[in-house]
Amino acid sequence: MSAKILITGGAGFIGSHLADALLARGHHVRVFDNLSPQVHGKDAGVPDYLSPDVEFMRGDVRDANALRQALEGVDAVYHLAAMVGVGQSMYQIDDYTAVNDLGTATLLQLLIERPVKRLVVASSMSIYGEGLYEDEHGALISNATRSAEQLKKGQWEPVSTDGLPLTPIATPESKQPELASIYALGKYAQERMCLITGQAYGIPTTAMRFFNVYGTRQALSNPYTGVLAIFASRLLNGKAPRIFEDGRQRRDFVHVKDVARACADALDRPESAGHAINIGSGNIYTVEQIAATLARTMGRQDIAPEVTGEYRVGDIRHCFADLTNAEKLLGFRPEVGFDEGLGELVEWVASQTAEDRVGEADKELRQRGLVA
Repeated sequence: MSAKILITGGAGFIGSHLADALLARGHHVRVFDNLSPQVHGKDAGVPDYLSPDVEFMRGDVRDANALRQALEGVDAVYHLAAMVGVGQSMYQIDDYTAVNDLGTATLLQLLIERPVKRLVVASSMSIYGEGLYEDEHGALISNATRSAEQLKKGQWEPVSTDGLPLTPIATPESKQPELASIYALGKYAQERMCLITGQAYGIPTTAMRFFNVYGTRQALSNPYTGVLAIFASRLLNGKAPRIFEDGRQRRDFVHVKDVARACADALDRPESAGHAINIGSGNIYTVEQIAATLARTMGRQDIAPEVTGEYRVGDIRHCFADLTNAEKLLGFRPEVGFDEGLGELVEWVASQTAEDRVGEADKELRQRGLVA
């Protein structure tokens, strides 16, 4: 059955792909977005990639009056509006807290007045901090951390309390949060606020814990976007991707079309309500592998990644998704293979221009002692 759906932050990377997926299923889609200059560029209008079938409304999620208008006649809400960037969140604490926490609270306060039939909120794998590990005896370690002393010595891998190696394994939703950045704290607050309010007011609510999402429409000039887009921007400008630590940290990269499909499916899967669900690919790559593969696919094998041996405050070593609940509750299985998705991304990147602002972001972090 057709529904009228609001996507906050819907002009962005993931939101615009979600709009396409929902439109293809016959829904009416309204997008509410402030067109942040960091994402869309200075004085940017509605992006060309946003479907003309979308009803667009410009506004800030902290503006209750504007958001109230956006909610008129809406059956379901996808709440994607947020500031995104682990590093930046550590020195723009007020902005990240205002947009991510207060913006979510503003939305929920309005939904108390006018409940909807479905709410889906974007969360993040960053809430886990380090992923799940096993020790040498097979015991699960859910609170692996790395001390500042370890990192200063270049001891990148988490170890047991006895100093013995740990083995990273797929991280399920049951793993306790280890909030290592203001961004992670805010995303956890967003998902819990939505789930708690949904339970209290009878609004079926699902939180989607996105892993490393990649694909077309990422903001190539935003130095706090996904690592693949950052690397692509560097290579597009003839510069080497900069990799922290030794480049062997492992991540789960999931294509944006798979993410959009999972979100759209949640609308028709009532059993997913009340849950936070991992959305990843289940595939594991090191950051060094990603940089080298991207350079090769872009035809820039001549530009070797720069492995710095430095670290950033708030970074984690390994985290990749256990998708058991995603399959059980959403019927979700990733469909876009990494080679296919990377090829699509590279073809799109070739038609783009990007301002490389990585140096600017790096300077900000260094001035505050957040890179060492």
